[in-house]
Amino acid sequence: MIERFYKSIYRIRRVEEELVRLYPSDKIKSPVHLSIGQEAVSVGVCEALQPDDAVFGTYRGHALYLAKGGNLNQMIAELYGKVTGCARGKGGSMHLVDVGAHMMGTSAVVGTTIPVAVGYAYAQRQQKKTTVVAVFFGDGAVDEGAFHESINFAALKKLPVIFVCENNFYAIHSHQKTRQLRNNLCERAESYGVPAQRIDNNNTFKIYEAVKEILPAMRTGKSGPIFLECMTYRWREHVGPGFDFSLGYRSKEECDEWIKNDEMVALGKRLEGATKSQIEKEVEQEIAKAIDFAEKSPFPIYEDLYVDVFKES
Repeated sequence: MIERFYKSIYRIRRVEEELVRLYPSDKIKSPVHLSIGQEAVSVGVCEALQPDDAVFGTYRGHALYLAKGGNLNQMIAELYGKVTGCARGKGGSMHLVDVGAHMMGTSAVVGTTIPVAVGYAYAQRQQKKTTVVAVFFGDGAVDEGAFHESINFAALKKLPVIFVCENNFYAIHSHQKTRQLRNNLCERAESYGVPAQRIDNNNTFKIYEAVKEILPAMRTGKSGPIFLECMTYRWREHVGPGFDFSLGYRSKEECDEWIKNDEMVALGKRLEGATKSQIEKEVEQEIAKAIDFAEKSPFPIYEDLYVDVFKES
């Protein structure tokens, strides 16, 4: 299990580090919101899920897409704006989707996938399916009305939804303390009758075990939704490949404390050297092939502008 967890986190980290390297070339045609530092949340949750369980995410969705089994070739091609991308080059980084992997989509607008995920879970329940839904969002989304309406409905209907709050303390450049009088996100969920748990230290195994524990009862309808507040931290700027300590809203020292306790490094130390090297070699080869695939893929043609779009008659 440690090997699997390490490979998933290492793969996500290295993919995004390659995006950092490539971004100045202007080959990537969309804004990027990097998950570097936050990978443990997506990996911990998705490793506990079954392949046909569905996930919904945010514009910071690379980690979720890859952890849930999204196609790496198609993800890189999507960022390049190529027709072989997972949204045929029309969505970019913020709109990743891979229905085959039950990665149902991400959105550029805060909180907007939460009601969609709850609606999906309701449909699954109406169809007597035992699959569950996990929806990821940031601490800023908990202030949105869509969150409160959705979690209330999910509790009322006892829907199989895992509400995963990736609390990295910041809504763009605003610290949680400047937005919320009380540090009580779990209490907010509990006020709707939803069990809630806060998981500190970006710990993959604790996140995995928390999700694993609730799933049997959730699949059989014996329990409804759960709220997980996963404490984590993004190392890079809100949007883009660089750092933003010069903006003054957070300090490098604050970030360094999280880097010192890097979950990827901690997991890597639990592996034998040869095993770790083999994992990293395989990942590097896969990433190189994915970048080559994207660079050799064609851009959409003009007529593609009118394909896969909705028009009301």
